[in-house]
Amino acid sequence: MLLISHVVLRQRLPRGREWGHIALYGLLSNSIYLGLYVFAMRQVSAGLGSLAVATNPLFINLLTAIFLRQRLSASTLFCLLLCMAGVTLAAWPLFRNSTATPTGLLTLLAGMITYSVSVFYFSRIPWNGLSLLAINGWQVLMGGAFLLPLGAIVYRPELNAWDIRAMGAILWLAIPVSIAAVQLWLYLLKKDAARSSFWLFLCPVFGFALSNIFTHEPITGYTIAGMALVIGGIYWQQRMATSRGGSPR
Repeated sequence: MLLISHVVLRQRLPRGREWGHIALYGLLSNSIYLGLYVFAMRQVSAGLGSLAVATNPLFINLLTAIFLRQRLSASTLFCLLLCMAGVTLAAWPLFRNSTATPTGLLTLLAGMITYSVSVFYFSRIPWNGLSLLAINGWQVLMGGAFLLPLGAIVYRPELNAWDIRAMGAILWLAIPVSIAAVQLWLYLLKKDAARSSFWLFLCPVFGFALSNIFTHEPITGYTIAGMALVIGGIYWQQRMATSRGGSPR
């Protein structure tokens, strides 16, 4: 990303306080959030972990309402509850075998709150024309650098297997996730963080669909009903926003 941004496209480097803004955003969204999530998933089941992402839209909208003094409308609250109900319903069969420790749950919650704060922080910074590609590249680099000391402490070489599966996983996390998906996400955040956060409800839904394809977990009536509620909530929220004079995200 940095090579394309600054060498190929000749986009400007961050300057002044922008370095600090990018460093803090990378610390929150990469170092702390992803670090806490990885540790939490050692003590929390996949069913509960899949619901964690669905709490972010609620936290983001609450942060917007509190710090920007924007009233949380009845229609927005209804859509939030509808989407959360859909994700809960879709994940309901997974709860039968769900296990979690208090430490795991608290760690997971802390990670979700940290990520929501990072989203709110990014949306409030005046980036002065700095390209999203440059922001994304530097925040990923800095976020990884901040984790190096901790990584050196907990590193255990016997747990690593540098085979084709490991390299495939690294490439997947690097290209489709860190570059493509985050780039699209930052674009949405610059438009409207609170409204864009509703699209996070699709993450668990797609997770259920992908688990059916790759690990052959069944798609149940709960899954279909939950997906319908999530899609309905997102559609209704976008429609209400458009009717108030905005543009759909």
